Amino acid sequence: MFAGDNEMQKYDGKTSLEFRTVLILALSFGLVGLDRFMISTLFPVIAKDLSLDYRDIGTITGSLAIAWGISALFMGSLSDRIGRRKVLVGALIAFSVLIGASGLATGLISLVFVRALMGFADGAYVPASIAETMEASPPQRSGRNVGLQQVTALLFGLGLAPLLIPPLLHVVDWRWIFVLIAIPGFICAWLTYKILPARPTRPSSGTMVWADWLAVTGYGNIRICMALMLAWLTCLTTISAFLPNYMLDHLGLTFSQMGTVMSAIGFGSATGTVILPWMSDRLGRKTIMLAGTAIIFVALVLLAASGPAVPRLFICLFFVMFGTLALITLTVGPLCAESVPPKMMATASGVVIATGELFGGGLAPILAGTVAQHWGIDHVLWLPIGVIACAFLLCTQIQPSKMPAVAHV
Repeated sequence: MFAGDNEMQKYDGKTSLEFRTVLILALSFGLVGLDRFMISTLFPVIAKDLSLDYRDIGTITGSLAIAWGISALFMGSLSDRIGRRKVLVGALIAFSVLIGASGLATGLISLVFVRALMGFADGAYVPASIAETMEASPPQRSGRNVGLQQVTALLFGLGLAPLLIPPLLHVVDWRWIFVLIAIPGFICAWLTYKILPARPTRPSSGTMVWADWLAVTGYGNIRICMALMLAWLTCLTTISAFLPNYMLDHLGLTFSQMGTVMSAIGFGSATGTVILPWMSDRLGRKTIMLAGTAIIFVALVLLAASGPAVPRLFICLFFVMFGTLALITLTVGPLCAESVPPKMMATASGVVIATGELFGGGLAPILAGTVAQHWGIDHVLWLPIGVIACAFLLCTQIQPSKMPAVAHV
């Protein structure tokens, strides 16, 4: 009887730690996502105030993504070596200190500089948070928990921000909106330190960090994940950065109508990020990856063919992001983590994130901005349509995981 009580207490303790870990990591990532994506809704206002053009918007978006990718590449490996809690707390403190600086920008150069610094802080957080969520989760709930951990960034940054920012701009200047997020960032840093356990780290073998990168890229699924992240981030950053101006300048919508349509990014991605990873725990990663990619492609084509009809634009954009953000979550989370040994999860996730951010998140919006500037913003959606078609072919090459004690692929 007493042995059974002890086992039940141990089970309840693990479940409680799992819940608290996922909760604080989710809330913290919500702030990271809010900072990254709310600027998209602010771009038309910022561009007018600072005299920016389409190419400048692409450069600003790309600078954060490139810094995010570089940071994820190095900090993912570092968090496996020194401990994920240290990296997570440090990243949140840096994030909170830096976020208000976006409101101090006086022109293109200063805004690019500040957003790049933010990218380094944000990028350090992501691979460590995903690996920590995976390690805190039993295999049968790993997809669901990573989806829940990732969903707040989408809900806060892409769902609520487009609805809240237009009315806020009638009350405060756009610069103060950035400042308001700093205080909850410090609170989340403190809670992360108090709640997360200090897990055992991977013993240092004296190898350089590039040896860790080579080790994880030796796994076939990781190479596929790297290419897939490039596709997902190309789609996400191109749409989030340029769709507001696409709707205002090309389709002729009002600012309020644009905000309503843009909120579909958050609600669609939040819904997909909860549903598709959860379904992948039961139906398999590959099946859901293929289905999700097909949904994105069809929705993108319909979005490009849509006129200035707000309901249709909302529905198309909802399903584009329903698939895109869910597949990002699956790619950097369960699929990536289940393809390497447990103590290399953050390293693998960092390599995959870096590839997507540097090329899909960094270079794609710069390319899209150049296209929009020279040939018209009405052509900007053809870039994500092309890369998603390639992503479907890549998904057919995903292989079942050979790692022990992980969920099925």
